[in-house]
Amino acid sequence: MSAVVEGKNIKRDYQVSGGLFRPARTVHAVKGVSFRVEQGKTLAIVGESGCGKSTLARIITLIDPATAGELYIDGQKIDIAKDGTSKEMRRKMQIVFQNPYGSLNPRQKIGDILGEPLLINTDKPAEERRDLAHAMLKKVGLGSEHFNRYPHMFSGGQRQRIAIARALMLNPRLLVLDEPVSALDLSVQAQVLNLLADLQDEFELTYVFISHDLSVVRYIADEVMVMYFGEAVEYGSRDAVFSDPQHSYTRTLFAATPRADVASIKARLAKKQAA
Repeated sequence: MSAVVEGKNIKRDYQVSGGLFRPARTVHAVKGVSFRVEQGKTLAIVGESGCGKSTLARIITLIDPATAGELYIDGQKIDIAKDGTSKEMRRKMQIVFQNPYGSLNPRQKIGDILGEPLLINTDKPAEERRDLAHAMLKKVGLGSEHFNRYPHMFSGGQRQRIAIARALMLNPRLLVLDEPVSALDLSVQAQVLNLLADLQDEFELTYVFISHDLSVVRYIADEVMVMYFGEAVEYGSRDAVFSDPQHSYTRTLFAATPRADVASIKARLAKKQAA
């Protein structure tokens, strides 16, 4: 099966200015990461805050250029630092951020928010844009009555559904989800994850899912890449990584994740009482 997105030895450096007693320095945010995501599959990128996973997401979605390495979208090599990018290429990938309220214009009605990508990137008339926006609202579990409301009138879970709907308006090939459920309650997380799974099946979407929540990753991922200080220290299928992690950092990360099953809770209580 062909890869929708592929990275080879991707690096990203940032220059940090110095102070009065400190020289300027280079921060190596991503250090030679390689990956490949086939159509209809989900690659989860896992790691602590500051490990470089969101920086990698910005490179994949063509927001930031890579300092070195090669990025391919549908087999086409992309170098935005040298060649820039086209509307057609940007339509192929969209991103959903962690905080939906911060990414939605509070002064725009939901219908206008959903229609804006079509207005900017296509020649579709206003009536067709409106019809497509109504249809997409239904796809994400909202109704036509929400079309003329403002973002502040929705719950966090509903706003994230709107952000997902906006990302899908241009029929992208790839959706990058940067901590899309970490700000939501557990019950709402489950609803949004089920929605993402249904949309992936319906539209044959490819996901790059950024998260630090291993329970979420285990539910949604096909493959898992573990990042540590800008490097990919482990990469494999979900079942292989979770059942037999090879790198010491991956094992530490798994061990630090609290388990909510009854046996684990009893074991923690017994250990606490013994102490």
